[in-house]
Amino acid sequence: MAHEGNTRGMDERERQLAERFRRTDDTSSKLTAEEKQEKAKEEYQRLLNARSGGTYVPPARLRMLQSQITDKTSREFQRMAWEALKKSIQGIVNKVNVGSIKMVVPELFAENLVRGRGLFCRSIMKAQASSLPFTPVFAAMVAVVNTKLPQVGELLVNRLVAQWRKAFKRNDKTVLRSSTTFIAHLCNQQVVDDLLAAQMMQLLLSNPTDDSVEIAVDLTREVGQHMEGMNMQIAMLVYDQFRKLLHEADIDKRTQYMIEVLFQVRKEKYKDNPAIKEELDLVEEEDQITHQPPMLDSPIETETGLDIFKFDPNFEENEESYKKLKAEILGEADGSDEDDESGSDNESSDDDDEAAQKERELEIKDQSNMDLTNLRKSIFLTLMSSSSFEEATHKLMKINLPVGKESELPSMIIESCSQRPTYEKFYGLIGERLAKLNRLWQDQFEEQFAKYYETIHRYETNRLRNIARFFGHVIGSEGIGFHVLSVVHLNEEETTSSSRIFIKILFQDLTEIMGMKTLQARLKDEMLQPSYAGIFPKDHPRNTRFAINYFTSIGMGPITEDLRDYLKNMPAPAPPALPAPAARDSYTPSVSRTPSPRPARRGRARSYTPSVSRSPSRSRSRSPARRNGTARSRSYSRSPSRSRSPVRRGGGRENGIRRRSPSYTPPPRRERAPANSRGRRNSSSSRGGR
Repeated sequence: MAHEGNTRGMDERERQLAERFRRTDDTSSKLTAEEKQEKAKEEYQRLLNARSGGTYVPPARLRMLQSQITDKTSREFQRMAWEALKKSIQGIVNKVNVGSIKMVVPELFAENLVRGRGLFCRSIMKAQASSLPFTPVFAAMVAVVNTKLPQVGELLVNRLVAQWRKAFKRNDKTVLRSSTTFIAHLCNQQVVDDLLAAQMMQLLLSNPTDDSVEIAVDLTREVGQHMEGMNMQIAMLVYDQFRKLLHEADIDKRTQYMIEVLFQVRKEKYKDNPAIKEELDLVEEEDQITHQPPMLDSPIETETGLDIFKFDPNFEENEESYKKLKAEILGEADGSDEDDESGSDNESSDDDDEAAQKERELEIKDQSNMDLTNLRKSIFLTLMSSSSFEEATHKLMKINLPVGKESELPSMIIESCSQRPTYEKFYGLIGERLAKLNRLWQDQFEEQFAKYYETIHRYETNRLRNIARFFGHVIGSEGIGFHVLSVVHLNEEETTSSSRIFIKILFQDLTEIMGMKTLQARLKDEMLQPSYAGIFPKDHPRNTRFAINYFTSIGMGPITEDLRDYLKNMPAPAPPALPAPAARDSYTPSVSRTPSPRPARRGRARSYTPSVSRSPSRSRSRSPARRNGTARSRSYSRSPSRSRSPVRRGGGRENGIRRRSPSYTPPPRRERAPANSRGRRNSSSSRGGR
């Protein structure tokens, strides 16, 4: 219903706008052509000089203003032509790829590159820095343009060198890496001499650090094959320097490993890093124009004034001269009218050929994922070129997504957000707007939450933090519901360190956006309790305590009040059942008399020799023989019966006579201890009785 209301509101606004245009047209129809043009110029100038830097003008209104300004010598007309040129060059650079470069280059020459060479250099440098894997494609495009317009290639080389030098002084690793990669591929395409790459390597390795060696390794990997083919002596010097660094320099283990990998790449003859791919080798060797590089310490003219609009008093003459140059570049014949007349006769046959070609194209299936790559690139460049999240959302909704590839849009938004150095709210606002705009995108973002939570252990800490804050913003702003938390199972077995960090950052962002009271109320919603069963577990006391301790440790203790009450009122677990007693074997008492092996103490003699045997064979005998005291000995043996022997006094004496065993040997005589001492005899003087 809300969508229908928005549609009716938009239709009403369009009707009112059309009515206002009609009234304006009726009023302007009474004016002369000169007055109309002057009025249009004033309106256009007012919009350009607005305090906010320009206000939004409906496309129909802008086209009407531009159609009324026809004086090519006026500043307003040239300004409109400049804006159109900038937009066209930017669009052409953004859509170039390996498959379409041969079709895109003629479109690029159709624009006035002499007038817009500054715009072209700025656009291609910005696009290359945003997508480093496409650097070989951009270098191939520059190589083609350089063969026809060398001033464009020279300006690009000067700007890249100036940018590289500035980034080197500022220790800006990101800009330094992008500039190095672009210069390396321009060397491969022979737009600039490879002496520039040698100077850069010398400067990077003269005072080696981990970052400078890493950049030098990347440069050598990209330009190594070309350098070994063109100047083997420089290549040998570079690799000797790397070998010296590997053995002598104090660099990190990771950097040493990169140097070792570089030597392995060289050993494999750069099979994964060719200088020029076959599909990008578009320039013949005799057509190549190689620029001599400027010295890295010499002043460089970057001509930054070409990036801004300037009034040209000879605008028409310059446009006509470029049209002639374009005809020479593209090979257009002067008799184009005759070609049009002859082509009109075969119009029907051309239409049939086009229809047949379209049918054949429909039968072709792309197995190289080039369409998917182009789609992701288009989404990424749209995000990078938007100044606000409303503009980005408006542009993203115009992208034609293939059927079944709808998930690529939210995936690219999250990936772009994760790759930023810090979290930017720009991406969270885009996700919120898309999720609230259409139920399709809401379902897609919910699926992405489950996907990223399952694979969150694959991301480094910074990317993990950005992803968690993105979803925290989207959930906290009601873009997607809290039921997505059903995939979270907070216990010791099912979580990892990465998932715990993810949950921590997610809930901290939810608290910051919603407030603790609102978050507590949302987590107590009865309708969503099944979705919270995993994050607030009640299946086992150990998991419950783990969840309570986890949220308390991250400063979110208030949301565990219900969990604490549940744990406090949880019934005590029943004790485990005792095992069934084992059946005892029967026993039969028996009488036995066993001599005790232990020595007897001095004193009165008394023998107590019970022998107890238990099943399967266990007997217990006591034979205490005392000598000046009491001595007891216990021996255990096993027998199939249980017996208890009667007590016999005398401690081994029979009728007052002490009996010794046959193997008994009396110890040597020694002086007796004093009468008041009750010391024991030597252990060897043990006496046994029967």
